[in-house]
Amino acid sequence: MPRLFPSNAAFGGPTFDITSLSNKETEMPKLKTKSGAKKRFKMTATGKVKHGGVMKRHRLINRSSKAKAKNRGTHVLSDRDTPRVKLWMPYDR
Repeated sequence: MPRLFPSNAAFGGPTFDITSLSNKETEMPKLKTKSGAKKRFKMTATGKVKHGGVMKRHRLINRSSKAKAKNRGTHVLSDRDTPRVKLWMPYDR
């Protein structure tokens, strides 16, 4: 026998079977990932955030070779900025 939701039945209103509610109707909605963050950041296995080198797009004539070499590759994001980026990427932990 199905369990009926009693609150509406007491007032003569319609009743419905709460066992018929699917799991999809009762679970939390999905969170969206910031599209800019997924293009710019990657997560390491230990939970740190990697990002690409900065200041490598234009005006490279004015920069020294040492400065350009230092910014090659990827770097780990600072500890102060990591929690904010993790909020932007909820499923990439």
